[in-house]
Amino acid sequence: MNELDNRITELEIRIAFQDELLTDLNDTIAKMRETLDLQQAQLRLLYNKLQQNQSDDSNKPYSLAEEVPPHY
Repeated sequence: MNELDNRITELEIRIAFQDELLTDLNDTIAKMRETLDLQQAQLRLLYNKLQQNQSDDSNKPYSLAEEVPPHY
């Protein structure tokens, strides 16, 4: 019976570690999703700005060198 108790204890320990790992992985995926959503929103904003600048002045190519950084 002692061997069976040891096996059950060992399995409970393994399950506890797996539960912790799953929680950590889930948290990591949630953070990555937030980061991806933010990056996609920023990319959409840049794309829209590029399209707007190209339609405003179709003869002149868009140049980042002419942009003033927001901290100026």
